[in-house]
Amino acid sequence: MWKRLAAAVGSMFVLAGCGEGVQKAPTPAAPAPKAPGPAPAYKAKPSPTLAAIKTRGYLNCGVHPGLSGFAFRDDRGTWRGFDVDTCRAVAAATLGDAKAVRYLAVTAQDRFSALQGGQIDILSRNTSWTFARDTSLGLDFPAITYYDGQGFMVPKALSLSSADELTGARICVQSGTASEANLADYFRARGLKYTPVVVSSEADARTAYQAEKCDAFSADVAALASARSVMNSPGAHVILPTVISKEPLGPVVRQDDPVWTDIVRWTVYAVILAEEYGIDSKSAPEALKTSTDVRVRRLLGAQDAFGPMLGLPQDWAYQAIVQVGAYDEVFARNVGPDSGLRLERGHNALWNAAQPGLLYAPPIR
Repeated sequence: MWKRLAAAVGSMFVLAGCGEGVQKAPTPAAPAPKAPGPAPAYKAKPSPTLAAIKTRGYLNCGVHPGLSGFAFRDDRGTWRGFDVDTCRAVAAATLGDAKAVRYLAVTAQDRFSALQGGQIDILSRNTSWTFARDTSLGLDFPAITYYDGQGFMVPKALSLSSADELTGARICVQSGTASEANLADYFRARGLKYTPVVVSSEADARTAYQAEKCDAFSADVAALASARSVMNSPGAHVILPTVISKEPLGPVVRQDDPVWTDIVRWTVYAVILAEEYGIDSKSAPEALKTSTDVRVRRLLGAQDAFGPMLGLPQDWAYQAIVQVGAYDEVFARNVGPDSGLRLERGHNALWNAAQPGLLYAPPIR
């Protein structure tokens, strides 16, 4: 037995020694990856929302029932305002007619359900883009049209300089809005007490404030400026410098139609780019004929075919700009120096302005 074991061990050493001089066959090299070829052209699926709009011949737009500068009926019953012009621009881009819009006044409480239920194609009603709204309602926010923040309006006679001086005050705020939660968060974080006077609309808040049922009125700064402009004595009220939140405002659409989201997004961007390139409703026709700036030519449809990528005409952006205006025109007539609100551009200035703001649109190329 021991002899057999010794012989076996010896054989193992012999085999191991023989293995040292054996060359292993080389592992075949993996084939080199092929150079990627050109990406196949992607053709977006037609937008069912756009198809429905074309069939009926007009855009359904949800707007504020009445907010000076943003959405209101003039003496002739015509809808006007900053948010109204967003819908007019989309109608011009899609149907070639900025007047092809039917407006539905929606409250803060029913605005999202009106959009979800298909009563409107686009909601353009001073609505803040937030995480919860973007992720839990089946809705999309294509672009920001106005950068705002929540503030406070108080009687000038109180000589206040900060919202922190409002401890113990009665503050009017609208229900069903981000303002109601922001207000509670702000005072709680500072250990300050206040009494909320919750009302159903901005109009009710303004009425309660003027009737001295509350000591201050809290809402987005632009909404406060709008409310003040229609008060009995606008000069008797001031908006405090305290801004307690970020409120990026813009149109809202349903999440189930990405091409429609792109159409609204790029219509907003086209109006912003028009201002950046120095084009407005009056100069656009001549620029279409004579401009040698490739950016302008692409924007106005004189070069390359960007509109058809979204199922739109070649002159989609041109129509929005000529019929509604560049961003600076829309801002000036509705809420800026040519309006009763006279708001400064502030954050809503272009990114490359002398006093830069946050307004920035991706390039069309």
